[in-house]
Amino acid sequence: MGAMLLRQVLWKQEQEAGDGTATAAVLFQAVYNEGLRYIAAGANPMRLRHFLEKGLRVILDQLTQTAVPLGGQDCITQLALSICHDAPLATSLGEIFDTLREHGSVEFRSGRSREIEWEFVEGTYYKGGIHSPVLFAGGQRHIELTDVAVFVSDLDLDEPEQLVRLIALAYAAQKKALAIVARNISERLVGVLVSINKDPRPFQAIAVKAPDDLQEQAAMLDDLGILSGGRVFRQAIGDTVDTAQLTDLGGARRIWANSEYFGIVGGQGPAHVLRQHVSALRRAFDRTDDLDMRKKLRERIGKLMGGAAILHVGGSTDLEGKARRDSAERTATVLRGALVRGNLPGGGAALLSCRPVLRRMAECAEDPDERMAYRGLSRGLEEPARAIIENAGYEAEPILRQIEKVGTGFDVRRGQIVDMAGAGIIDSASVVMTAVQEAVASAALALTVDVLVHHRRPATSINP
Repeated sequence: MGAMLLRQVLWKQEQEAGDGTATAAVLFQAVYNEGLRYIAAGANPMRLRHFLEKGLRVILDQLTQTAVPLGGQDCITQLALSICHDAPLATSLGEIFDTLREHGSVEFRSGRSREIEWEFVEGTYYKGGIHSPVLFAGGQRHIELTDVAVFVSDLDLDEPEQLVRLIALAYAAQKKALAIVARNISERLVGVLVSINKDPRPFQAIAVKAPDDLQEQAAMLDDLGILSGGRVFRQAIGDTVDTAQLTDLGGARRIWANSEYFGIVGGQGPAHVLRQHVSALRRAFDRTDDLDMRKKLRERIGKLMGGAAILHVGGSTDLEGKARRDSAERTATVLRGALVRGNLPGGGAALLSCRPVLRRMAECAEDPDERMAYRGLSRGLEEPARAIIENAGYEAEPILRQIEKVGTGFDVRRGQIVDMAGAGIIDSASVVMTAVQEAVASAALALTVDVLVHHRRPATSINP
């Protein structure tokens, strides 16, 4: 039962920060053990928990003050390498995130070899693709249109008259092409589109599928409408093509599509409306604690900011390729957090730097429970560095006594105390702060739990 409780803590840490589960586990154990010792000596568990949570806020404030912004490509690559231990992957991620920054849209795909390959995609693209392969001319598998009128909807289009009306509106807007976003189109409409594109006149029209994530389709259509400057037509409110007006069409400098995706480059929606929409999504991202929602909001923000990257990650075997893709995604999560919150001296040095303020608070505290809480936290903050030092074969106690200067720690490779950031040993502030938050808060809660209730036959799940 205790192991399952800790598993939940570590699962949440990995999902939110992408790394730091070992730090969270060591901190949890240290704070919990210190708390148990104090409770056995007569401390009040609820008061101890209150002061542990108060000390936690002080630690997080100290870490925030210590964090420095993550620098350019070299610094991003260095942090990536410390996480994935894969130099080609770290180099690629360094270049990508130096360009796209924290909300950049990055898609991870299987590579064709063990080499890491990546490409930037101009504009915004969505999973959907062209409705029928017969719309590709001459055996091609990619089509591009320029100076395009865009009709955004989740409608089912059946009648050729609907297409004729949209083409007439595109002509009236003096556009050279028309792109229709729709849930489904009939075979008759496909035939009309093929005949239009065979016509020698310089006008083309294509139909692409509405983004295929039905749960998020409405939000993606909203984004497309804002990017293109058009109105979104929805089945749920009774919209039809018959009511479409010239002002309902959006526009784009270029639209491209293949069998799986379609993209919009140079959307002609008002810039101030797009900025307001992105700002609203950023505020929603900052407010929510739901991990799935944060991921979806980040993807939307990245797409709306007009740049994306596709990273092809392969391996010698399918199993190795999957492991490298998982490592790439985990590293990307850490880099995003570091770009938001900055980085900290690594190797447990940032946590060691928080001890002096906790010791001063313990000296000033008159309440014995408060004093015990701060002392327990101060000792607990030593454990990540202690574990690293001892795992490398050194005796931790004399080394920890010598580490006094803020930002210094023990480099186990050199066997000496160094300025950790200067030596290139850094951690993501987001990872460290999340680990401290999860470990201390969960340990404080566990110290006040008398009973855990467990289902006799719990549902099988890969997640806690």
